[in-house]
Amino acid sequence: MMAKINYYLIGEKIIADLQKKDRKPRLLLHACCAPCSSYPLTYLCPYFDVTIYYANSNIYPQEEYLKRLNELKRFLKEFEKKEGFHIDLVIPPYNLDDYQDFLANYIEYPEGSLRCFLCYEKRMDESYEYASKNHFDYFTTTLSVSRFKNSLKINEIGAKLEKIYPNTKYFYSDFKKNNGNLIVKKMKEEYSLYQQQYCGCKYSLLEREKHLKK
Repeated sequence: MMAKINYYLIGEKIIADLQKKDRKPRLLLHACCAPCSSYPLTYLCPYFDVTIYYANSNIYPQEEYLKRLNELKRFLKEFEKKEGFHIDLVIPPYNLDDYQDFLANYIEYPEGSLRCFLCYEKRMDESYEYASKNHFDYFTTTLSVSRFKNSLKINEIGAKLEKIYPNTKYFYSDFKKNNGNLIVKKMKEEYSLYQQQYCGCKYSLLEREKHLKK
């Protein structure tokens, strides 16, 4: 049996190597919401000049997309006041129709399987392309902080995209590790962050509603 890869330790090695240099590299962080951004920003900001890319056209309905976006904006302002790190926020166009058409081909797949993996890749690809075109040194995503998301798949996607956009390195991560989940929980309470009850797309919302009815 192959040993499970510890992506947290790989990220730690990258940071250790960066500390030998005398500049902060620029990192583009794909983020889906304020809670999922909280610990990753705390972890990354001492070592990187971080910009967030809010590529989340999968979120249904638009009111929910805007609610999460506005909460992220509020959090970033408070985070800067408290921690002293300024985070630029890039907001690409919201295009729900394209995502609805894309995901409709995978309705039969349950939450946490192929449909979700393709959704991760679509959003990460959009973000990675932006990072490459705008000369960021590194790219990563907050997705691995969730205990409901497959960190192996997320990092496999990152490694795949690094070959497509080789001028921007992929930062391997598993933000659940090293008590990441506990820190997220504490920061949600500290900043009074809105916590959504489903991942984002229409089908995850329907599955959540079915679960609640049961």
